[in-house]
Amino acid sequence: MHPTGCISPATGGHIERVTENRPAADRILIAQLTGAARHHVGWRELTEAEEAAAVAELRELAAGRADLLAQVAGLAEGFSDGELDEPLARQAAQLCRKAGADPEAIAAWVEEGRRRRAAARMPPFSAPHYRRPST
Repeated sequence: MHPTGCISPATGGHIERVTENRPAADRILIAQLTGAARHHVGWRELTEAEEAAAVAELRELAAGRADLLAQVAGLAEGFSDGELDEPLARQAAQLCRKAGADPEAIAAWVEEGRRRRAAARMPPFSAPHYRRPST
């Protein structure tokens, strides 16, 4: 069990429930971590100074929450797998790893990112009684 009372992806729990049950503060922190990680990446390798500044910012924001860094890293990698922005996502995930992301939890979040990408590609649901008749 995770300190917030949610099922941890590292224990093989259902990740879908983790995000639904997270406190608002955790969801806000995840958004801040995602934004900070994406802010620092680019289409080139970071200099040592740039990388050190990015890792320091992520560590400060995370305040010891390795689970949230792992979520940000895994979702970035999983959702962007095979996409044009994959190099940026991998670079952001690497920054999260260097900032202290829980390595055991990342793999489960990568799978969740892939699941979310597949769900995002699905056409919108419409019940049969709302559809137009075929012509």
